[in-house]
Amino acid sequence: MFPDLSYFLHKLIGTNPDNIFSIVKTFGLLLVLAILSAAVIMVKELKRKEAQGLLKPVEETTVIGEPASIMELIINSLIGFFLFFKIAYIIPNFAEFQLDPAALVFSSKGNWLAGILGAALFAGMKFQEKKKAQLDKPKVIKSLVYPHERMADITMVAAISGVLGAKLFAIIEGIGELTWETLVSQFLSGAGLAIYGGLLVGFLVVFLYLLRKKIQPIHVMDAFAPAFMVAYAVGRIGCQLSGDGDWGVAIDQMAWAQPTWLPDFLWGQTYPNNVADAGSKMVDCAWRYCRELDTPVFPTPIWEVVASLAIAGFLWAIRKKVTIAGMLFFIFLIFNGIERWFVEYIRINDTYDFMGGSYTQAQFIAAGLILSGIVGIIVLWLRDKNQRIAST
Repeated sequence: MFPDLSYFLHKLIGTNPDNIFSIVKTFGLLLVLAILSAAVIMVKELKRKEAQGLLKPVEETTVIGEPASIMELIINSLIGFFLFFKIAYIIPNFAEFQLDPAALVFSSKGNWLAGILGAALFAGMKFQEKKKAQLDKPKVIKSLVYPHERMADITMVAAISGVLGAKLFAIIEGIGELTWETLVSQFLSGAGLAIYGGLLVGFLVVFLYLLRKKIQPIHVMDAFAPAFMVAYAVGRIGCQLSGDGDWGVAIDQMAWAQPTWLPDFLWGQTYPNNVADAGSKMVDCAWRYCRELDTPVFPTPIWEVVASLAIAGFLWAIRKKVTIAGMLFFIFLIFNGIERWFVEYIRINDTYDFMGGSYTQAQFIAAGLILSGIVGIIVLWLRDKNQRIAST
């Protein structure tokens, strides 16, 4: 496995692991690529819908030549404070940063004096920048902004709210085992993300953002469907390559026979050098990540990559044939829910008893997605049918 970039380079060119490249964590890198891949696909789809006249530009007013506002100065000072606060601590404590970059970045550790200097520097730079462009009489400029031109903002809003939602749901899943101190520590750490928490919270926040910007959410939802499945697949590649613990149960726990045509690596893996530090110590290994599972487990991330790409391909193939707005999104909910429902039966997750059965948090959410998809399809189909009848 490749818990970080240094292990990948060791495999590729033979350099020693745990060097400076260890700060680039494999899962984090793939998470960024997942977000970017979704953004690229959505831009393409939004442009197509704009060409069809389904999405309209919105007129916006911009004022140029004004002095720096209090809010601009506050935002820039906060950015400067955070950067200098952290960087000034990381430089002399780089070994600690290498062990877990995300945990240190989201911790309270830092250099306060450097942070204050950074805040003053960034606020001063913004003040001078606006002062140079200041006019005696500010100009008001009106322009049309298309939905695809807001993709950078949508991506940022989705990424931040999605990560916060994923973190929140991961904590909720293990809430019974946490004290208040460990709860705060878990939230500020770089570990533990629940994909459906990110999906639900990210969706809600982006939905509100679209309404605020006067963009019809239903068409954006259709564009989101195939984009999310591709991003999900890329994210699961990160889970597999890093060995983050999202694997399945041990293969000897299931009375299944390996298909003769299926390669061994697609049936069971022991995840050596996994980033989760799970399993037993590997012989003659002196690196940071030296553990390997004692028993092969099902490599569910690989299975989910294949399933997700298949769903994404299907949605992409039918996107132009499905003419009812919102229908593609609800089809996506059903397929995504079904995929996650079944894979959870062989994944290692906490279960909750309900109506005589035991289900994971993800299965409850998956059931909600499937039900929402079915209801949504029925409602949209009936509404479209009634509109066609009324127009005849």
